[in-house]
Amino acid sequence: MTPQQLSQRLNEAVAHHKAGRLERAESIYRQIAPLAKMPLVYDLWGQLAEQQGRVEDAIRCYSQACRLHPAGVPVTIRLASALITSGRPAEAEKAVRLVLDKAPNSPEAWNALGFVLKLRGHLSAATVCHQRAITLKPDFVDGWVHYGLTLGLMGRPYMALLQHEKALELNPNHARARYGRAESLQKVYRMEEAIRDYDTYLKVEPQNLEARSFRLYALQNLDTLSREELFAEHCLYGKLAGKGPATLSGYDLSPNRRLRLAILSPDLRTHSCAYFIEPLIAGLDPAQFELYLYHDHFTEDAMSARLKKHAAVWRNFVGQQNAVVEKTIRADKPDILIDLAGHIAAMIRLPIFAKRLAPVQITYLGYPDTSGVAAMDYRFTDAIADPPGESDWFAVEKLVRFAPVAWAYQPPVDAPEVAPLPCREGGAITFGCFNSPTKFTDSLLTAWGRLLVQVPNSRLLLKGRDFEEAPVREHVLKWLQTCGIDTARVELLARTMGTPEHLAQYARVDIALDTFPYTGTTTTCEALWMGRPVVTLCGQRHAARVGASLLRTVGHPEWIVGTPDDYVQRAVDLARAPAALAAISAGLRSDLQRSALLDHAGQSACFARALRECWVAKTSQVAAAA
Repeated sequence: MTPQQLSQRLNEAVAHHKAGRLERAESIYRQIAPLAKMPLVYDLWGQLAEQQGRVEDAIRCYSQACRLHPAGVPVTIRLASALITSGRPAEAEKAVRLVLDKAPNSPEAWNALGFVLKLRGHLSAATVCHQRAITLKPDFVDGWVHYGLTLGLMGRPYMALLQHEKALELNPNHARARYGRAESLQKVYRMEEAIRDYDTYLKVEPQNLEARSFRLYALQNLDTLSREELFAEHCLYGKLAGKGPATLSGYDLSPNRRLRLAILSPDLRTHSCAYFIEPLIAGLDPAQFELYLYHDHFTEDAMSARLKKHAAVWRNFVGQQNAVVEKTIRADKPDILIDLAGHIAAMIRLPIFAKRLAPVQITYLGYPDTSGVAAMDYRFTDAIADPPGESDWFAVEKLVRFAPVAWAYQPPVDAPEVAPLPCREGGAITFGCFNSPTKFTDSLLTAWGRLLVQVPNSRLLLKGRDFEEAPVREHVLKWLQTCGIDTARVELLARTMGTPEHLAQYARVDIALDTFPYTGTTTTCEALWMGRPVVTLCGQRHAARVGASLLRTVGHPEWIVGTPDDYVQRAVDLARAPAALAAISAGLRSDLQRSALLDHAGQSACFARALRECWVAKTSQVAAAA
């Protein structure tokens, strides 16, 4: 075939490809590729294969194109992306580094290397690559966006926000930059702005389920949506995610056999979620449950090592695309699969749950609401956080109130001893809130302002991420002032290095104030363990009732109120009785130790019994339908 004929055939293939006649296009690519020995042919063939979901075929084509043109940056980036999709990030890094040897001044290649390094958990090295990319090409919008995304994963949301805003200066219509800005705004306590940016992005990319998840999490922090509206938003997510089969075939549905239990979470590391789940899985009988733990984060630490000891199988899915994760889990064939993240994670995995990966699927612990996913069978909770009756109407899952309280608290072994109350040493009353300021609302801050007025000389101590960034501090202080708080009586504490240092800050607090409508979980347990009473406002939905569940469990329902006025008055009453407050403080650890929260064996037994009951219910359902 002459060069002219090859060129003509290639043009025909491209025309078929563009018109969607993929089989005819591929037939020509297959015919001319060995003859032409042109990287472009293999590149186009790879793009066609990837378009059809044939990732391994795409990798073979891209690899051949790279062999023919080792300095080809675009095709190498496509190869790296396909390798990542296939769950091979190390090979992706190698491919990008090879092209950088040939094209060291390519901003696109540097940006791709940063992306790959980020997926491999090398965040600092990734930022160096992104900086190199935007230095080589200051108007490189994707470079600024990916730099921002990496900074966000590093826990530097304000710096991430600046990069996304730079990208939007260069291209106001760049959808991914708008999405990145929304994420960053959410993390620096500008919730309503974040939701507006999510909405703007979703008009362009309405099928992006990850963005919808982040938006749902943002909506939890507002007090302007009705329960019905919030439920409708979750149901919309579920509709877009799709509906998997009711059950799976090929499983032994014997009700009493040993079950393969799999748990998927990005937080099987030093994280509050791990501290709550460890007591439950540590007490499981290995003769009844074979445990598979699926971690989904680049950090593996001492907590990860502890959890691994309980698992028959440990896998880390970090950076892997949903299709790869789905394939692996299906091959493992878990009987019960538990989601511990819901709509809160760097990589949202709910779309694979929507396809059904196990006969029984459960969501628990991480997210304070329904998943919205029709194939999610159960949500574990308790009767205080989700009272029987009305709460069941606002969940697509069947609610399982598996224990007296839905949590098993595990105090850090290195927690400091309970410190004397500051007010007992001659100081003024100090109210404190170490909950994430993402949970602040106008109505909450207004209540705090009234409280400070009613307790003369009292102070307010707040702790939050990025308070060390001057613009974030200024935003929060201005917000407090707008809601009637004298900011001269407020101190903002930046994050601390470790858990002992964090808990030591309670020595500066007399009374802890819960947030509303999205109450605390870990922060409430920590405050109680450090000997500080917590005032909480109990609302209607799960997120607004966790504080009430925890306080009832430890025997202090008197700190639970139903209105903002009562919230203020209860805190005032505590502040006006420093001697009684000191006695309460001295006994709080004992209150926790006597409660179901620290009855790890009992809570684990309840957990195991509920898992078995869910399995039996599902197998009975299948048998009845047969």
